[in-house]
Amino acid sequence: MLLKRYSATLGLAAIMAAASAFALAANDANEFPFARLGPPDAPVKLYTVERGEGPPVLLIHGFGTNSFTWRHVAPDLARDHKVIAVDLKGFGRSDKPFDERYAASDQAELLAQLILDRDLHHLTIVGHSFGGGIALLLALEADTRLHGQIAKLVLLDTIAYPQAIPVFFKLLDRPVLSQVGVRMAPPSVQIQMALRIAYFDNSKIGADEIEAYAAPMKTAAGKHALIHSARQIMPPDAEKIAARYSTITLPTLILWCDHDRIVPVEIGIKLAREMPNANFRVIDQCGHMPQEEQPEATMLQIRQFLGTPLDQ
Repeated sequence: MLLKRYSATLGLAAIMAAASAFALAANDANEFPFARLGPPDAPVKLYTVERGEGPPVLLIHGFGTNSFTWRHVAPDLARDHKVIAVDLKGFGRSDKPFDERYAASDQAELLAQLILDRDLHHLTIVGHSFGGGIALLLALEADTRLHGQIAKLVLLDTIAYPQAIPVFFKLLDRPVLSQVGVRMAPPSVQIQMALRIAYFDNSKIGADEIEAYAAPMKTAAGKHALIHSARQIMPPDAEKIAARYSTITLPTLILWCDHDRIVPVEIGIKLAREMPNANFRVIDQCGHMPQEEQPEATMLQIRQFLGTPLDQ
């Protein structure tokens, strides 16, 4: 969950039923859920949930969340796609080493290796918020290292340009305050406060959601990962990276919530203007997390973009 004070044909009941089935089957979805990545002398294990058959879709979550964020959309996509939801380094069930390599470029390097190791072709990458920034970095590699493997992008309320950093991130950038704040405040309280900023309708925030995102923060390693990810949330070369977006020619769907208080909708409009093959769509009545707050509308747009019907 990121920066600044943070209709569909398929019924919500059907999405929730599919989400429950997806969650129950997550543990046996793939025989080897951990991908061993990174250099041999410092490997990192990333947790993945893989379901379905067909063209691959890689789901990349945002800051402070994990693969649980895709629970409403992944089951539907898995009906006719191979869906791979990954926990980024430092989040969810993935490793949380006590190092400082938590920048978007570090995460993109690990995911590029995952794409190569699993030989994913005709891949659609779906990235939310911080995960969208990682997806953009991967797309910039699409014509070089990942030549021919990425086919499409879907970006949800993604970080893309230098912007004002909210107070939360500024505090995490200060050694003493970050240690006190993250270590003293209960993780469930921190997550609930963040979700209240990220959501438009706070009545949709559930206890299961709070627990899913708070659990990894209960360990020293989880707190370390959160702090060092926040400190590097905005790359020092962000302007140079942004100058290259016009070179991304992949078909791209950019979805944005109409009430995003974390990454303003103007960011999405600007990004769509810079990317030559991008389509921009707004999701009504949501804050920063369309895949959670408005899953039906989000899936409708993604299905239309992928060229597959929502209700089969």
